[in-house]
Amino acid sequence: MDKKIFRFFEPSVALCFVVMLLFAAVTFFFDMIYLAAIEAGVAIVLFVVYLIFTQTKKRQLRDYILSTTSSRDNALGSGVPFPMAVLRVDTGEVVWTNAQFQQITGLTDSIFDAKIEDVIPDFDARWLIDGKPEYPIEVTLGKRRYYMSGNLFRPAGADSGRLMASLYLTDQTELLSVRDEYIRSRPIVAIVLIDNYDELTNNLAAGSVSSLDALIGARIAAWTKDINCLNRKFERNRYLLVMEQKDLAALEAGKFSLLDSVHEVVNPSGIAASVSIGIGKDGADFEESFNFAVLSIEMALSRGGDQAVIKDRYNFSFFGGRAKEAERHSKVKSRVLAGSLTELIRQSNQVYVMGHKNADLDAIGAAVGLGCLCRKCGKQVKIVVDEANNVAASLIRRMKETDAYAEAFISAEEAMLLSDPRSLLIVVDTNRPEQVESRALLETIPRVVLIDHHRMAADSIDQVVLTLHEPSVSSASELVTELLQYAADPQDLMPEEARALLAGIVLDTKNFAVRTGSGTFEAAAFLRRLGADPTEVKKLFQSDLATTISRYRIIQHAKQYAHGIAISALDYTTSRATAGQAADELLNIEGITASFVLYPDGDKVIISARSLGEANVQMILEPLGGGGNAATAGAQITGKTVHGALKELQASIEAYYQL
Repeated sequence: MDKKIFRFFEPSVALCFVVMLLFAAVTFFFDMIYLAAIEAGVAIVLFVVYLIFTQTKKRQLRDYILSTTSSRDNALGSGVPFPMAVLRVDTGEVVWTNAQFQQITGLTDSIFDAKIEDVIPDFDARWLIDGKPEYPIEVTLGKRRYYMSGNLFRPAGADSGRLMASLYLTDQTELLSVRDEYIRSRPIVAIVLIDNYDELTNNLAAGSVSSLDALIGARIAAWTKDINCLNRKFERNRYLLVMEQKDLAALEAGKFSLLDSVHEVVNPSGIAASVSIGIGKDGADFEESFNFAVLSIEMALSRGGDQAVIKDRYNFSFFGGRAKEAERHSKVKSRVLAGSLTELIRQSNQVYVMGHKNADLDAIGAAVGLGCLCRKCGKQVKIVVDEANNVAASLIRRMKETDAYAEAFISAEEAMLLSDPRSLLIVVDTNRPEQVESRALLETIPRVVLIDHHRMAADSIDQVVLTLHEPSVSSASELVTELLQYAADPQDLMPEEARALLAGIVLDTKNFAVRTGSGTFEAAAFLRRLGADPTEVKKLFQSDLATTISRYRIIQHAKQYAHGIAISALDYTTSRATAGQAADELLNIEGITASFVLYPDGDKVIISARSLGEANVQMILEPLGGGGNAATAGAQITGKTVHGALKELQASIEAYYQL
């Protein structure tokens, strides 16, 4: 009703006649009877002329429509097979309808203009102008659902310059209802995996294990009791669920409450249960959906577990994952991978090691550690790095002073020229193809090994022959150190290499303050025994006075946001190292548990994020195209100002805390 009232006041013939009659009434009120009669007479005459003119135009249009149809009966009679209307494209004015269109819309012949928006709200004629034969949106009228098609034409006669459109409605209610029911009943396959089953049942009696299994099974059953779901345990720590699409929507609406409720199951040692949920949908058959579910479970585990992942034919979707990653790194896996990696290196003509863009101490430290392994296998490593754009210049300079690494650091262009089909590329400290030092080199070398500790991204590197990925480990340097313990002898590791690896660990653990597990201290102790001097490592983190002043200038710009978060949005460019160091410094302020530094860099806005663990900064930045892990993450936003990126960041923070 409000829309109709608003439209009444738009410039139109109806409004003109109303205004003329009002003037006549006002004139009559002031006793100017003759003038009022003249005004009223003029209004009536004009109204009659308008009616005659309108009827003439409608008759001409009707004759035109009749001339383009096969018979008069089909155009105007009850035998029309579908509802039809004709309108002016520029104004949306309905100039003619058949009886069927009037019947389903309630639209009647009016002496004044009728608009198509009165019948179909938010109607947009651009699809007709673009030459598309069908309206892109389903039309609902009452309880019936229609497809709309149409075409443009120019009427003959005086109105030939006006662009008209004919619209046709096809009733598809039954077909669309069947389609919707088909979609709602599509099979969904899910796997529920108990992440820490071995840790939960370690040293428990058989009876206690059975009781624990029963408690977890009861939680899963309670989670699915309100939906039609097949629930079967098919391994000691895995459950298979089969449901329909509409049931998955209900579980999503409940934010996969099993992730939280299963934490209430605690073993006698006080360890809470944790599950990952892998869901496969849109598969061509049950087998493909099951394979999607398996991929989802693998993705969930690679991101730290305690989350739900949905895999359809094209993408992954993530839910949960806010808890800290449990330390479930297997040294057996490292020992096996160490042997496999050694064999790959020996079979290769040349070994290249590449980290992420703007390589840091962890990326270079891991690369240097792999240089020791290559030397053990009789190969000379080539470390691909942009020496003009990195934050590990001091480490690279010191490594170049040794004979073993004097010629080891090369550019991506040089690597492209030197590589051959039997080359091996080892990617460290990132799993996203767009973040590597050289995407072209990654696509050129067919054999790729991935060593990373960040949460696996949905668009991660997929052409790998060997993967060592552990999101619960502190750093790539820690992973490489563990490999060296199994694949090399202690005397093979140079003190400079041990120092580089320890620097990478110190960087990503913030001097052993975050993301530090028992394996981290074991790796650090191993490196210390082999000559890694902590004092020399500390020198690698020193910065000059100008950089220090810049870092504290960034801190001065910081403002405290909600949830214990500090954000510093800069209107000038700074270095990534300085931004990261400033984000680290902000965590030293009381009440701050997470920090974000934003600054412009050409046509991009760079975000550097740090956390003490209460907020998962990787999950906050992931919707913005970023990545990392719970404590350290970053993102690049293209085509936005700092202010625009800040708005997106704040929206992502609020969305994260509403999960």
